[in-house]
Amino acid sequence: MPGNLTFAALKAAVDSGEIDTVLACIVDMQGRLMGKRFVARHFIDSAWEESHCCNYLLATDLEMFTVEGYAATSWASGYGDYVMRPDLSTLRRAAWLEGTALVLCDVLDHHGHDEIAHSPRAMLKAQVTRLAEMGLSPVTATELEFFIFEKSFEEMAREGFRDLTPISAYNEDYHILQTTKEEGIMRRLRNALHASGVPVESSKGEAETGQEELNIRYGGALETAENHVIAKHAAKEIGWQQGHAVSFLPKWHHAKVGSASHVHQSLTTADGKPAFFDKDAELGMSELARHYLGGLLKYASDITVFMAPYVNSYKRFQKGSFAPTRKVWSVDNRTAAFRLCGDGTPAVRIECRVPGADVNPYLAIAGMLAAGMAGIEERLDPGAPLSGDAYAGDGSDHIPTTLREATGALSDSAMLRRAFGDAVIDHYVRMAQWEQEAFDQVVTDWEIARGFERA
Repeated sequence: MPGNLTFAALKAAVDSGEIDTVLACIVDMQGRLMGKRFVARHFIDSAWEESHCCNYLLATDLEMFTVEGYAATSWASGYGDYVMRPDLSTLRRAAWLEGTALVLCDVLDHHGHDEIAHSPRAMLKAQVTRLAEMGLSPVTATELEFFIFEKSFEEMAREGFRDLTPISAYNEDYHILQTTKEEGIMRRLRNALHASGVPVESSKGEAETGQEELNIRYGGALETAENHVIAKHAAKEIGWQQGHAVSFLPKWHHAKVGSASHVHQSLTTADGKPAFFDKDAELGMSELARHYLGGLLKYASDITVFMAPYVNSYKRFQKGSFAPTRKVWSVDNRTAAFRLCGDGTPAVRIECRVPGADVNPYLAIAGMLAAGMAGIEERLDPGAPLSGDAYAGDGSDHIPTTLREATGALSDSAMLRRAFGDAVIDHYVRMAQWEQEAFDQVVTDWEIARGFERA
């Protein structure tokens, strides 16, 4: 959330000619930056107060298709305006772009200036507020995994996304030699994000060909989500500048490991003490932490759409892939959906391994906070941790295996409807339904190759 540029510093940089462009952005349902490029002088003169955008930006799919069936906006209502109100605390340099600053905006109703409840940023802020009323604050971090390819997006699109070739030829997990070959992108990404106020800690090779991971320092929930979307956006732009595609698709090939975005989470008390830690308790887990984890387990299916929003998202959930398949928790065990990290220390926390790289972090973190709060309110107990291979179960406690199954759980969730309101949940149910409908209309390459002759 906190940027690295004050409004006064922006004015000075505009006066000196150092900055000539300001990106004013909202975050859409897909977790992408959408907005306008302002002449910096105009931004500091007036647009810093508010601007406008079409309200279809929170009712389209990945292709920007105007989907029917949303109550919030439609052709019938004329697709009117939302207000974009810059949050100047997020103002920062976009150091990977020449002469450019960036600010994130809240999305408001054009008439009453109320915040739009189904805006991802508003949804996360609402859950943070609920926690604050309980005297608690969330501390979170996300890990971003992604693939770098030899060719650019444009080249691969012209070739029909066939014969995709990663930038490296072998598993590069923690591999220094191979990742040195990718430093043209990764060094610039780390340094540009750091110069833009995103507290990057490190990058490393991941467990596949051409796969990297970016680690950003933990922070407040809203700050984590802001850093995540900015880092993801910058990775794509820097890759494009270097002639390479950077993809966050969770599963681009059935024989390749997928890309995840694990979410670490804990809570602090009003005086800043770790609320998940009790030095006298087993594993150092406080009773509050156990209840919170109990909520994550009970409501894991309810929030899965917020963690896995597309048909492709569910292709990650395969045995032996380091992606989870069961709603279980374990201690420092990467086969479980929920991994307890830092046990026995004040840094004890819960890592959720369900989200893929396609996740909208605002929605995922908001959903997890809502589930955790429900666990605290209901005093749920997570039971004993699983030991051994979590893939070995009978499947009775499986994570939803399809978007269709997860959509049903979202729609039927009384807990989420209490936490966000019916209108918000119905909005995202429609989003998920459309993703399934769009996929169901398409004949895939797999179907043609399998049955063109043999059927």
